[in-house]
Amino acid sequence: CMHTRSQSRHNSPQQEASPVIVQPLRIELLFLEDQFQEDPPPEVLMADNRTMAELLQSPTEGYEDAIVIPEIATNSFELKHGLIHLVQNKQFFGHGKEDQHAHIRYFNKITSTMRVPNVPSSLIKLMIFPFSLEGAAWIWLEKEPPRSIQTWDDLVSKFINQFFPPLKTTNLHNEITRFLQRFDESFYEAWDRFNDLLRACPHHGF
Repeated sequence: CMHTRSQSRHNSPQQEASPVIVQPLRIELLFLEDQFQEDPPPEVLMADNRTMAELLQSPTEGYEDAIVIPEIATNSFELKHGLIHLVQNKQFFGHGKEDQHAHIRYFNKITSTMRVPNVPSSLIKLMIFPFSLEGAAWIWLEKEPPRSIQTWDDLVSKFINQFFPPLKTTNLHNEITRFLQRFDESFYEAWDRFNDLLRACPHHGF
């Protein structure tokens, strides 16, 4: 039996272990590039179909002035520094005690001294009037909607309505209708005072 077992042991072929082949680790470079590549920011559409990036850009609109200056028919026209200086010598600030109508009358007198062929006087007034404003009055004009003032009459109307409120008109209207000569003033003094009230409220309706 021992011989048989030994013989059977020698007769069975010896099983050799098959070698293990280790494949080298392959790193896909494209995979890594995909992992580290930054994705572009998503486009967020707003209600008006503009992206967030477009909304964050510096605005290029809304810088137009309220006063629309018509085209000038001549190429040799320019504002005189002396005229601008005269206008700036008596500026309107928008204080409660300032006379809006007196400011317009003074402004008309100053600008009437400048006459240019083929250039309407109303155009000159539109160009120079902003130089006559300062403080609250200047801020008011800056806040007016772009291209909202087309003519000189538009500008005067908006200016008076802003700084001559209806209550002031009512008070002056009452002073005019109830005007009486004071006991200590002459007729001419009373007449001057009455005319001052009329000038302070040109739209008195009398």
